[in-house]
Amino acid sequence: MSPGALALKGAVLAYQWTVRPVIGCNCRFLPSCSDYALEAIAKHGALHGSVLSTRRILRCNPWHPGGLDPVPPARD
Repeated sequence: MSPGALALKGAVLAYQWTVRPVIGCNCRFLPSCSDYALEAIAKHGALHGSVLSTRRILRCNPWHPGGLDPVPPARD
């Protein structure tokens, strides 16, 4: 993993350990948005994983039905 990917992973893990227990897991999707972000960064790297995670977070709102939304496979 690149240093940028490690930094992003650390930020998501810090969120999961500090903020998430306070506000609760209210994600409409499976896996949760933070778990999706960790997997997207691991599969696609820092830049593309961040873009995928941001798009996912923007879809996580009361007007979206949610449901199963796995990380897309990496392109070769």
